[in-house]
Amino acid sequence: MPRERRASVAVPGAGAVRAIATPAARPRWTCVYAPGAGSHIDDPFGVYLAATLPARGVTMLRFEFPYMAAGRRAPDRPAVLEATWRVMLTRASADGQVVAAGRSMGGRIASQVLASGARADALALFAYPLHPPGKPGQARDGHLASVPVPMLFCSGTRDTFASPDELRALVRRLPRRARLHLLEGADHGFSVQKSTGRTREDVWAEAAGAMMDWLTSLS
Repeated sequence: MPRERRASVAVPGAGAVRAIATPAARPRWTCVYAPGAGSHIDDPFGVYLAATLPARGVTMLRFEFPYMAAGRRAPDRPAVLEATWRVMLTRASADGQVVAAGRSMGGRIASQVLASGARADALALFAYPLHPPGKPGQARDGHLASVPVPMLFCSGTRDTFASPDELRALVRRLPRRARLHLLEGADHGFSVQKSTGRTREDVWAEAAGAMMDWLTSLS
């Protein structure tokens, strides 16, 4: 694991949260990453990104939301989640190009703050929760057309929060550049069945590689 810099970061009206920066020697991008609901600063996918991306020129800044810092199970109100993202993006804004990235809820909240004017250069959405499982009528896509930066959607083909066909249709509707990368056989948590011969770490590696290829195409 590359060297880490840990910090306690104040979120107005919500207390402090933990953040961990893992710098690249010669950064081309800074990736600000938030986990999904139910996860925290040691979200396994975030830890994997922090262990692998700095060697590829990406500084990592990962964080958790106030409810996790306080030991609560229920997520914070949307306003608090969004405020946390804005604080973290501000901390990264002086480090060159910034990609906001998140898994599930972490990515959804990032997309909301970028749609409402927060600054970043790109947005990577891992396992984007397009709708609750089994409820396609409750789509969470109305704001995505207002995101002014390139977007990557990276999801498993067995994800019950968004099917491959739903994601393909979504990407076609977006007016800005958007790319879709499907992780064959992966579910919402990026787990795969043993019969595939792959492990969850194989899926993490594919997802990280897809993001690196995409960021290279934007440079």
